[in-house]
Amino acid sequence: MSREPSWDLYRTFNAVLAEGSLSGAARALGLTQPSIARHIDALEEAVGAPLFLRTARGLSPTDAALELRPFAELMASTSAALLRTAEGRTGEVDGTVRISASEVVGIIHLPAILTRLRQRYPLLAIELSLSNAVDDLLKRQADIAIRMVRPEQQALLARRVGAFPVGLHAHKDYLARRGTPRSMDDLRHHDIIGYDAETPAVRAFAQRHPGLDRAMFALRVDSNIAHLTAIKAGFGIGICQTIIADADPDLVRVLPDAFHEDLETCVVMHEDLGANTRCRAVFDALVAELTALVRGRQG
Repeated sequence: MSREPSWDLYRTFNAVLAEGSLSGAARALGLTQPSIARHIDALEEAVGAPLFLRTARGLSPTDAALELRPFAELMASTSAALLRTAEGRTGEVDGTVRISASEVVGIIHLPAILTRLRQRYPLLAIELSLSNAVDDLLKRQADIAIRMVRPEQQALLARRVGAFPVGLHAHKDYLARRGTPRSMDDLRHHDIIGYDAETPAVRAFAQRHPGLDRAMFALRVDSNIAHLTAIKAGFGIGICQTIIADADPDLVRVLPDAFHEDLETCVVMHEDLGANTRCRAVFDALVAELTALVRGRQG
């Protein structure tokens, strides 16, 4: 590499990776397609290797592109974090805070909380990233995360808000149609909604509940919202937070003594943001609101 490529080239490279085409990257960045093509050509010349193969389905990244990908993504997330940190006025809750949360928390629990937060701080803008994956706060992919696991990184500030109980639930119409199981063994005669991909968390869950194995699932889905929607549609018996099921009169908990889990929940942010006025305000508000939510469920 004779000279260091412009950061704009990596930004374009990251967009092409994300969109899978020059036209998609052009739309995402507000540039023309020829400009995107020139950026990619310039980056390929700088690194001395082809980064994409042209196929009928679009652009396919080469091995060299895949090796560069995590660094380009880190540059993009760092750039976004830099802009979020730089905006706003000192000492005021003003600017953007990016929050990462799971589907269920982000879709069901957070909207009301964020509404109150926005009413309290009208100059605050919020970016909500819905993902069941754990965003890496050390890479600044988010400012604040709501996690169902306690972080191990020492550079993170974490506050435990409590545990959300989860259990097996079914729609009352399903139970009227198929009967109510009296034991975990009875579940083998029912339509069970379960996971598809085996993650470390799923494997740990399977070890705690050996009666619920993937082979017996009538519906396999990794989206927790799709899982919940299938329960509400009467597809079968599935797992959801009891606080959510209790709010729906059509959902019935089954085998509460045989099956129960607690999702320990933390609000987490990078310790460097502890002195940032708006991040600290959002962090403290999330801790208070989620703690009240859990305690309300637990009486």
